[in-house]
Formats: sequence, C-alpha cells, structure tokens
Amino acid sequence: MSIARRTAAVVVPLALVVGGVWYGVSRHASSTEDDSIGLCTTTVKGRSVVLTATQARNASLISAIAIRRGMPAHAATIGLATALQESKLYNLRGGDRDSLGLFQQRHSQGWGTPEQILDPVYATNAFYDALTKVPNWASLPVTEAAQEVQRSGYPSAYAVYEGDARALASALTGYSPASFWCHLPRPRAAPPPATRRAVGLRESLAPAFGPVEVRVGSGNRIELAASSPARGWAVASYLVAHAAQLGISTVGFRDREWSVESNRGWRHASDSATADSVVIG
Repeated sequence: MSIARRTAAVVVPLALVVGGVWYGVSRHASSTEDDSIGLCTTTVKGRSVVLTATQARNASLISAIAIRRGMPAHAATIGLATALQESKLYNLRGGDRDSLGLFQQRHSQGWGTPEQILDPVYATNAFYDALTKVPNWASLPVTEAAQEVQRSGYPSAYAVYEGDARALASALTGYSPASFWCHLPRPRAAPPPATRRAVGLRESLAPAFGPVEVRVGSGNRIELAASSPARGWAVASYLVAHAAQLGISTVGFRDREWSVESNRGWRHASDSATADSVVIG
C-alpha cells in the first residue's frame, strides 16, 4: 500500500482510495520523515485499512461499546460502516443542516443536544439504541441496517465501507488477534506511579468497556484482566489505539507484544503477558 505525501494539510479527509484503503489526513512530510508515524493499520484476511490515530480511537470506541452492550461483532460492523460513511470516523462539529459528530446525528431529529451528540460515547450509544429498535437488525445486511437507523438520502453509500468495517470490527472486537496496531512516537514523559496509573486506566476504560479489573502485579507492571481471548484482544487493541493519550509504550497479551515505535505490528514475545491478562508498559 502506498500513501500519498502532500504539502497541504486538510481538516477532513474526503478522498477514498479503494483497494488497501487510506482514510487519513494529508500531511506535510520532509524527505526524511517516516510517513507511517501516527497511523494505525488493520490487516484481516489480506484486507488492509489505514487510519489516522484519531480515526482509530473512534473506531476502537465504537467497537468497545458494542462489546460492553453485549452486542455481536455485526453491530460493530454496522456502526463502523455508518461512521465511515457519515464522518470518515471524525467527530465533526458540522455537516448537512444541523448534523454533528461521528454519525452526523441531528438535534432537530431528536438525537440529543448538540453537546451530547458531540460526545462520542453518547453518540455511539444513541446509534446502538436506535439499531436495537430495528426489527431483526442482527440478521439484516449491513447497508440495510445502517439505512434503517440513519434514513440517509444515499442509502447505498454504506455498502462502499462494508468490507473495511468488517475488517476493523473483526480486529477491534478481538476475533482477529494481533490484527490492529499503530506506529507512534514514544511518550516523552515518564509514566506516573503504578497505583495512580491503574486508577487512571480504570477510569479511561469504563466508558468503553464498563468496569475493567486493573491491578498492579509483580515489578509494578499493570495487568488488565481478560475473561476470554477475544475480550483480551479487544482491550489490547483499544489500549494501542489510545496509547498516546494514556502514556502507554508497550501492550502485551498472550504470546504477543506491541511497541509504540515499531511499524511491524505485534511481535512474538512469550513472556510478555499471562494468558488471562493484558500487560502494559
């Protein structure tokens, strides 16, 4: 996959390159700059989707909230396809008429106040609330389910993003292990004490996953409980997507480890974590 390097920055990416999809923002880059820094990659069954870090954080939130609500990965696929079409996974502060946010929900249509709609957690839950009211939504094709919620003037547009949404949902809900990673610079500041860090992680994860057991293990390493392999990979992927905000340098689960400075994804590291815990550094 090649990523075009351009000299002008834009606020919202509108172009779509099909076949190894790039949804990111055009950025200025010198000849010595690594264009992959700040980007996140999902590769599932030969399909690659590259997002900016901002897009990846929103995608991981949409997927995590589906898990917290006990919804199948199909729900996350519908949510992601909708957000890709409506906002390219950016929390937009404007749109057609009074449309706002990830799903371009409208205050005038009863989706909530503008402040609520611009809260990605609220907006995602509002989307899933509406989805669950659609008869037989779990068995509907992605495009039909999305259209039943959104009532778009372009109902077939969601189909364009279905393949990418499926890949993202599979990786971010944990069904395709070690399939999502980001290439990020190492945090500049030293992490806070382990106990304070654990409290901060619990608070950060709660809106997405609900209560998550976070403990301080031997050697002051931070461990997050994983009730199943899929749950562990979902949490691990979410932490990777939010690594810059949470001051995380490494994430380990089962026999794999991810590091912020690597653009080679997850590497084998048999001692990186226990079978039932996600470990961060």
